[in-house]
Amino acid sequence: MENARDKSAKSAMIRFYAELNDFLHPSQKHKSFEFFFKGRVTVREAVESLGVPHSAVDLILINGQSAGIAQKVEEGDLISVYPEFETFDISEISEIRKKPLRSSCFIVDAHLGKLTRDLRMLGFDSLFAGKMSDMEIINVSVREKRTILTRDRDLLKSQKVDHGYYVRETRAPDQLREVITRFDLWSQFRPFTRCLVCNGILQEVDREEVIGLVKPELTAVFEDFYRCSECKRIYWEGSHYLKMLERINGLIQGSGLNL
Repeated sequence: MENARDKSAKSAMIRFYAELNDFLHPSQKHKSFEFFFKGRVTVREAVESLGVPHSAVDLILINGQSAGIAQKVEEGDLISVYPEFETFDISEISEIRKKPLRSSCFIVDAHLGKLTRDLRMLGFDSLFAGKMSDMEIINVSVREKRTILTRDRDLLKSQKVDHGYYVRETRAPDQLREVITRFDLWSQFRPFTRCLVCNGILQEVDREEVIGLVKPELTAVFEDFYRCSECKRIYWEGSHYLKMLERINGLIQGSGLNL
């Protein structure tokens, strides 16, 4: 594959749509441009040579026809590359995936710890990768059908990655809104149903069951308590709960949706 014109190189026209442009050089964004290559090159090789992870792609059209990621690029091809279509099913026309992603089950890399906690706050099954290696993250993603959320573009280029998303924003609150919007999660909020620390499911428990496990003044003031099914951490609707509730309401109001 070549970055500039070569007399022995073949060429095709290629265009990337929507957020896939984030991965491109400024001179290639939001327009068709000439792609030069030598020998036999697959669509995947062409896409990734330009910096776009194949796992961010959900639909490829070559000369107006849906194409698989392994299809060979031919001289004069017109290639259109589209991102994941999370909000509707394109399985009838996409040769890349036979089912829409529609997954709200995540594995989040070590650079996105605050995002992990925020997703759990909203009730989303979000496993924190922590010190996992890239291969361990990928294996868990495949085995448990979790979508990878990462700031590492190279991680998403692995041949084994199917469901993955590169988080653009750098601030945790912006990252949360980005992921919610990108995966259309607005209607799937289940606040305060998961442990913020370990991702376990919260279960309501009688006040009598936590006597001796929390400060006496808490059982004197609060009626409702919840315990994590995994780490046994105990939660109640104190000041932290009210602050989180305020954040969630702000998210919903900012979305303009009537949830």
